[in-house]
Amino acid sequence: MAKTKVKTAYFCQSCGSQHPKWQGQCSVCKEWNTVVEEVVQKEVVKVWSKNESKHKVKALKVADISIENEERIQTDNIELDRVLGGGIVPGAIILLGGEPGIGKSTLMLQLALSLRNCKTLYVSGEESDKQIKMRAERLGEGASDCYILTETATQNIFTHIKEVQPDLVVIDSIQTLHTQSIDSSPGSISQIRETAAELLRFAKETATPVILIGHITKDGNIAGPKILEHMVDVVLQFEGDRNHIYRILRAQKNRFGSTAEIGIYEMVSQGLREVHNPSEILISQKEEPLSGTAISATVEGMRPMLIEIQALVSSAVYGTPQRSATGFDLRRLNMLLAVLEKRCGFRLGAKDVFLNITGGIKVDDPSIDLAVVCAILSSNEDCAIPDKICLAGEVGLSGEIRPATRIEQRILEAEKLGFEQIFISQYNKVEKGKFAIKVMEFGTVEEVYQTLFN
Repeated sequence: MAKTKVKTAYFCQSCGSQHPKWQGQCSVCKEWNTVVEEVVQKEVVKVWSKNESKHKVKALKVADISIENEERIQTDNIELDRVLGGGIVPGAIILLGGEPGIGKSTLMLQLALSLRNCKTLYVSGEESDKQIKMRAERLGEGASDCYILTETATQNIFTHIKEVQPDLVVIDSIQTLHTQSIDSSPGSISQIRETAAELLRFAKETATPVILIGHITKDGNIAGPKILEHMVDVVLQFEGDRNHIYRILRAQKNRFGSTAEIGIYEMVSQGLREVHNPSEILISQKEEPLSGTAISATVEGMRPMLIEIQALVSSAVYGTPQRSATGFDLRRLNMLLAVLEKRCGFRLGAKDVFLNITGGIKVDDPSIDLAVVCAILSSNEDCAIPDKICLAGEVGLSGEIRPATRIEQRILEAEKLGFEQIFISQYNKVEKGKFAIKVMEFGTVEEVYQTLFN
């Protein structure tokens, strides 16, 4: 009896690179103990034929390519459309990643149910159709153009796609799919790469957008080979603390728009609710001013919003001072503390400093430095900052206040929410008398300290 020849290869579970033999350290990403052996025996399996595609592919000159009729699919989800750059592009393949239980499946099911005049196919390899039906009833959506399929084999999925002819396909999740052309278990490096390649060919040849939901590793990266993120057009990250009700949708890669946009959602019992004005929910409502609190005007993408920064400064009890930051870069916090110690004369080296950005969000905008510094000084002096004052400025290593970008949008956002004063850098060019809010200009942190606390 003839034996079937089995071909194996060695893949790195971290970066997805292939090696001719096993080795303890991956020569590409330098990670240890990540190279595993996988069966890669190929079979001739028909998955998707080019003859079945809607468009015939041929070489064209750049001048002959028309983009006038390339209309995006507009969804009822304004936050998602903003992050995607104006809607879903036909033929795009989108990868959505996030922590377990953060709401990825809920967001995509809401999208599939809410699309009007658009036939969608929701493919789930993790839940049964009854579980999805129960979730759909909880979400309160009843679109008749949404089809549910519980399948993990790509050959069967493409068979149903030919029958349904959907305008949008959602895969939940890519780690559960498997193809007969690769003889390895679902979720392995080779299976993820091959199933993603099959879906990519289908999306490009038929101009049908495909959304893939992906699991993430303990490091926060999307599970599977790194080439998966290179293959797709858009990589979205759905993040947030499960102990908080707010979720943030970010674009880590977007071939059709900006990666600076964010979408904010609120997790409620009926699913994910869009937050159109995040400034009102990210600022606490207090009956009286409290020390250690400052309001900063920040910009995420094209959206200005106000956030509340809380700081607590106390004497170190155990000898070594603690430095802790939630939603803010800890290294930048240490830098700002060093600036206050060296340039401004504040003795904070023997004190514990804790910093928190309310709402469970993460902010990378350097223009919140001034608000961080003022919140720390407010807690250190135990003196509250007036609740009608907003701050926007970057703090340099010399203690100077550097100008913030797009300052007019920040000022208008603070004015809209009823703030009376905003502290900015004197190097920002702002037209006098243009705003109803009082604009205060400063050059150094010492000047701001003298104004607020003396």
